[in-house]
Amino acid sequence: MNTRSYVRASSGTPIGPARRSLLAAALGAAMPLPALAQATPRAPRNVLATVAMVGDVVREVSGGRIRAETLIGEGVDPHLFRPTRSDIARLLSADAVFANGHRLEGRMGDVLDRVRAAGKPVVLIGESVPRDRLRANPDYPDAADPHLWMDPSLWSLAAVAAGEALGRLAPDSREAFADNLARFQARLARLDAYAKEAIATIPANARVLVTAHDAFAYFGARYGLEVESIQGLSTEAEANLAAIEGLVRKLVERRVPAVFAETSVPDRAVRALIEGAGARGQRVALGGNLFSDAMGRPGTYEGTYEGMIDHNVTIIVRALGGQAPARGLNGRLAA
Repeated sequence: MNTRSYVRASSGTPIGPARRSLLAAALGAAMPLPALAQATPRAPRNVLATVAMVGDVVREVSGGRIRAETLIGEGVDPHLFRPTRSDIARLLSADAVFANGHRLEGRMGDVLDRVRAAGKPVVLIGESVPRDRLRANPDYPDAADPHLWMDPSLWSLAAVAAGEALGRLAPDSREAFADNLARFQARLARLDAYAKEAIATIPANARVLVTAHDAFAYFGARYGLEVESIQGLSTEAEANLAAIEGLVRKLVERRVPAVFAETSVPDRAVRALIEGAGARGQRVALGGNLFSDAMGRPGTYEGTYEGMIDHNVTIIVRALGGQAPARGLNGRLAA
């Protein structure tokens, strides 16, 4: 595969005054965010994100002008996370809380309500994306599938909501936030283009992505992969024997070469698939660990949203027989 066009550095062309003014105006637009009206008048110094993917967006758009921390750490499943007393204290002391929404932080609903009641903004960036762009959630009719960060084009839209909220919190920095947002969206567009080209090199029969739980539906829809999972949208659902048997049959019939574990979900059921296929004469490898509901270690490339998706795309493509650079789009993936 020709990757030369994707290993170029992102464009450093300065954003013109007209474009900057347009973006700054967009960030200050009167998008309904009722909780923000309750923010205190002093300049905010600290915001807290529930999950790392949201925290990364806030850091990218704020560009260091606002301190952004993340509550739920590396390898922790947000579906099952229960905040401790100290976690609740951190949430209540933040100037604003940024979350994904759509019940990703399902067990934190009451706590987020307490934060709102204390007069603090709670910004659900995933719920800012138009509902007709999102997938249904069979477990919760009032919510969509929360894993929209798996499609960089949707996550780019969610970043706009983060920029709008930051602009309301720190109006003097709106122009800087607009510049940062534009640069971040350009990198996401480049990442999306890389994913499309790389995944297209996977042989047609092997374009089946089998994972531990149903976090990759947006990813599959965006890039033309058939997605199968052992558990549902929430990891609270238990894997059942019938589901495993059905997936084993598909692996054998399609001669799929690999299945994938997830860093935030136990891999017992995935290994059961490998053993079941092996008993039927089909060798299936563990293709690697994908980042689904959590990113990599803080301070690493995989600990950024861009690195998370680059890692997933590159691992999937190479394990399923396609062509992608071993170190990914930017040459920064761990060896």
